Amino acid sequence: MDITGRKLFVKALQEEGVDTIFAYPGGMIVDILDELYKTEGIRVVLPRHEQALVHEAEGYARATGKPGVCLVTSGPGATNTITAIADAHYDSIPLVIFTGQVPQGLIGNDAFQEVDIVGMTRSIVKYGYTVRDRKALGEKIKMAFHIATTGKPGPVLLDIPKDIQTASGPSEYPDHVSIRGYKPNESVHIGQLKKAYKLLKSAKHPIILAGGGIHVSGAEKELVTFAEKMNIPVVTTIMGKGSIPENHPLYVGNSGMHGRFAANIAVTDCDVLLSIGTRFNDRITGDLNEFAPHAKIIHVDVDTASISRNVVVDIPVVSDAKLALSKMIEWAEPMKTDKWLSEIHQWNEEHPLAMPQGKAHELSPQTIMEGINEVFPKGIVVTDVGQHQMWATQFIQCGHDKKMVTSGGLGTMGFGFPAALGAKIGAPKKDVVCITGDGGFQMNMQEMATAICEHVPIVICLINNENLGMVRQMQNLFYGKRYEAVSLRKRAGMEIPKSQDPDYPEYVPDFMGIAASYGAHGIRVTKNEEILPALKEAKKYKDAPTIVEFLISADELVLPMVKGGNPMSEMILK
Repeated sequence: MDITGRKLFVKALQEEGVDTIFAYPGGMIVDILDELYKTEGIRVVLPRHEQALVHEAEGYARATGKPGVCLVTSGPGATNTITAIADAHYDSIPLVIFTGQVPQGLIGNDAFQEVDIVGMTRSIVKYGYTVRDRKALGEKIKMAFHIATTGKPGPVLLDIPKDIQTASGPSEYPDHVSIRGYKPNESVHIGQLKKAYKLLKSAKHPIILAGGGIHVSGAEKELVTFAEKMNIPVVTTIMGKGSIPENHPLYVGNSGMHGRFAANIAVTDCDVLLSIGTRFNDRITGDLNEFAPHAKIIHVDVDTASISRNVVVDIPVVSDAKLALSKMIEWAEPMKTDKWLSEIHQWNEEHPLAMPQGKAHELSPQTIMEGINEVFPKGIVVTDVGQHQMWATQFIQCGHDKKMVTSGGLGTMGFGFPAALGAKIGAPKKDVVCITGDGGFQMNMQEMATAICEHVPIVICLINNENLGMVRQMQNLFYGKRYEAVSLRKRAGMEIPKSQDPDYPEYVPDFMGIAASYGAHGIRVTKNEEILPALKEAKKYKDAPTIVEFLISADELVLPMVKGGNPMSEMILK
């Protein structure tokens, strides 16, 4: 029996096991929403902006391991998603984005709210398609879920014209799909892997560089087992943070622009680098000519296109991280690396990761992060983008019971708060903490309404330095302290104020007032001794989100820091 496209759409979601869909209404999807209204078992979350909607789906996907599902209308509804789709693309987050489209007879006529969203997003999705045949709808939806979740995960966009939604057609939804030209690698070339292992065994100063691919493939336990059996130190990228517990004796730290001194020097001085699940972006490599200059490089990645794109490697291994590590564990034997490990330990002793202590009682970002560690030893920590993100990657303790979710590849301000909401919706029994800044929070602050209406009690740690801190830091270090367009307290026609200058007009908005206006909780912290009591109080609230605002100095810097384009060995430490 034939059914309408909208009925098949809902049937497809049920067949795919979708329990949550993030949707914002509009004329070109109202038929689908009407069908969802009649359906049990699928939660429809109504955000307050389409960019935030996709970020929420990202957070949901990162927390659950399932694809985040989005539904928006045509025109501005679709274009508002583009930044967040790009964010998911760079961080390999599986999303299925459904956009409504004007009826096919109006496509190309500049109809009201008509845009070519497939064309606009072509470079930031794994697959994008406008459905023009009702008979193909089921197959295309199945393809969308299959492509988003297999191989290197990522966003897929399916554009569905309004007439396809209302037209009748086959009721069958396929249980599998075969796509010509899309054959994700599901094996590993044993010959290449043996070459890689043999090279690794010959090393005197080996390093494992673990990236986000470890988390994507669920290979955290395999990584730890392999490192322990081989006795090889592990360095992580920001996206790979937490793939090995931070208190593990083989863990060196994060590498990169704001990485730990010992981690960057270890990568610089190693003789064999085993990189797993990272694409060697510029924040990790710095000057490509000086990246791991003495090392033979092994690169394990599921994406063929990522291998030797930025860094030319000696042994490429196209494989899922979990599969490759599982195989190498079978061969693993201890290596004589005690002297190398001792050298790395000495670097950590000589240059520990610690912020200088300021005036008595003055809030320290490190102390804030350590307070979060103490009060929230388990759960999910979601960050926005900026200085607070880097402090979080430096000082937040992650492991198998505590995950960090952050925007790595695109570095999207405004990501943190909505992604934290999505994570809490996906994992309601876990504590979810959002670490954000006063700049990034204001980019999607309207999602406080979503949090209240959806009963999402997350803790928002808002680091307020009254500035766009990361750019201010660059201006401080490299541009003669010429602070332009970074003060969020500056008023037109007035000089830039000193940090928290009491004689200057008040900072706007009042975040405690914002919390109250939405019916959320608000706590302001100005001294170190207030950190733990505030976080413990915030943790108790289960009825609504809590903003814990930490007032810090604008002069606080994220160090170490490597100037863009410089070798990773050239770190600014003070």
